[in-house]
Amino acid sequence: MNLHWALKTFEELSNVELYKILQLRSSVFVVEQNCAFQDMDDNDQGSWHLCAWHNNELVAYTRLLPPGASYTEASIGRVVNSKSARGKSIGKELMQRSIEGIYTLFGRTAIKIGAQLYLKKFYESFGFKQVSDIYLEDDIEHIKMLLA
Repeated sequence: MNLHWALKTFEELSNVELYKILQLRSSVFVVEQNCAFQDMDDNDQGSWHLCAWHNNELVAYTRLLPPGASYTEASIGRVVNSKSARGKSIGKELMQRSIEGIYTLFGRTAIKIGAQLYLKKFYESFGFKQVSDIYLEDDIEHIKMLLA
């Protein structure tokens, strides 16, 4: 799959790009995972948005938050792949680019994430370590993880 990657501030996103981001997040987090939650949490405006596009379709996305936005540390959130991107190692590239993006934007700082428990091994493959007990968020088991 030939991808075009873009990293933009909220202000740099076009209306169409923002719509596609919210559409992908909603289709996975709300519809697929059956979670009623407030996705638009006022963190998008101060974040950077990493998007992977294939033929004008958004296939992968993360939100890069500066230190102090969600945690004391920088953070990667709203990690999502479209159904068409799954099983093609795009998630690995997405996370690697997200980590590199954090380092480029905010320096070699620690990165904290709130991860769905079933993805623990995936995040450990990038060096993240579990730093919390399991907790429920939207009825899904999560853990906090840290890349020091």
